[in-house]
Amino acid sequence: MTANRRFRNVIRIGPVQVGTPYDGHGREKHTAACTAPRCGFSTDYDSRAAAELAARTHRCPVR
Repeated sequence: MTANRRFRNVIRIGPVQVGTPYDGHGREKHTAACTAPRCGFSTDYDSRAAAELAARTHRCPVR
């Protein structure tokens, strides 16, 4: 079963998108996910700054 998340404040930094959803407990989370094919990078952070830093420093292992 997939998670039904509503993202807001979505920005794109290179191939990585950063968005803000609420988790299952109603807490605000910040997600960074790479949109490159076969990359698979996706992480949740507690702060927006951490998610944006991860997006800026992400390097795809697949080229």
